[in-house]
Amino acid sequence: MTQGASSGPARRAVIGAAVAAGAALGTGAGAGAAQAAARTQGRGGGPGYRGLPVPTVIAHRGASGYRPEHTLGSYRLALDMGAHVIEQDLVPTRDGHLVCRHENDITGTTDVADRPEFASRRTTKSVDGTSLTGWFTEDFTLAELKTLRAEERIPAIRQENTLYDGRWTVPTFEEVLRWAEREGRRRGHPVWLHAETKHPSYFRGLGLGLEERLARLLRRYGRHRANSPVFLQSFEPSSMQRMARLVATPRVVLLSGPASRPWDFVEAGDPRTVADLVKPAGLDWIASFAQGIGPTLDLVVPKDAAGRLTEPTTLVRDAHARGLLLHPYTLRNENAFLPADFRRGTDPTAYGDAFGAYRAYFATGIDGIFTDMPDTGLLAAEEV
Repeated sequence: MTQGASSGPARRAVIGAAVAAGAALGTGAGAGAAQAAARTQGRGGGPGYRGLPVPTVIAHRGASGYRPEHTLGSYRLALDMGAHVIEQDLVPTRDGHLVCRHENDITGTTDVADRPEFASRRTTKSVDGTSLTGWFTEDFTLAELKTLRAEERIPAIRQENTLYDGRWTVPTFEEVLRWAEREGRRRGHPVWLHAETKHPSYFRGLGLGLEERLARLLRRYGRHRANSPVFLQSFEPSSMQRMARLVATPRVVLLSGPASRPWDFVEAGDPRTVADLVKPAGLDWIASFAQGIGPTLDLVVPKDAAGRLTEPTTLVRDAHARGLLLHPYTLRNENAFLPADFRRGTDPTAYGDAFGAYRAYFATGIDGIFTDMPDTGLLAAEEV
């Protein structure tokens, strides 16, 4: 990829530059060419997919490095920092409302364990083959869930974030859509979102299908079109296939470790692994119904046994050849999360050489990156 060093307003260009090129986005044959046209609009540091800057900085669960994740406080701070896109993970309540939590298990992200009125709701469930004990969103009505307060998920690493425990409730996705509308009007440009359907097969089995509920909200708020400022994403490809039949909103297939299998593949008896999906044939298949992939960073640049970065794979080149953008995840500042060659000192909670890690990943030609610290990501992106 040809990269430039431009920064400032040109890099912050908003939606619109690529609308004409992407209007033909869709599924099936011919979609790849339109996707490539939309994706490559601003190579060299200008606007990329739908006018987004390249690299695109995606606020992972909001500015979750500084505020409890998936709260309006986290989303607001990310937007104030200048994040290009803000992520939401979606799970349902018992009465069918979509709320923003990374998992349906809310034990570690709310004060539910301290609420005696909900003590009897603690239970053990199997979610995508994993046994979990705690409290789950699908066992609460929205009204009940709204009585809880959000808390920092990893207080041992982000002790400073615990200062904000209890300040916000669990937001619904509709609240986020309304907030994005207000902020878009106030700031004079659309607020981009990146919404993930979590455990869609599990919830469909409970009669709480996510996709239809999400599609209704997208249509209600005018974010159901191919040029809408929102990405949809899921670790289950069939969820994005289902969304493709419901709305034209751009879609991204998330990819975990190479040996893993999407849970919908497990349920359907599909033997393919992520290692199969990142091969040319697998990427061709994804490109038939999605506009991008969201691989773990290790699929872009693997680590050795010591946790140091090795040589990049061909994934960026192979995906781009099929018109797919790449939004890998997740870069954080703390030593505990950085590749070993970018850690500094022995304190896992201390910041390492995050800028060096960004440079290494941006050099591969990725289109964007998920980060808990969007301010760091934005400064790093200015060097590209």
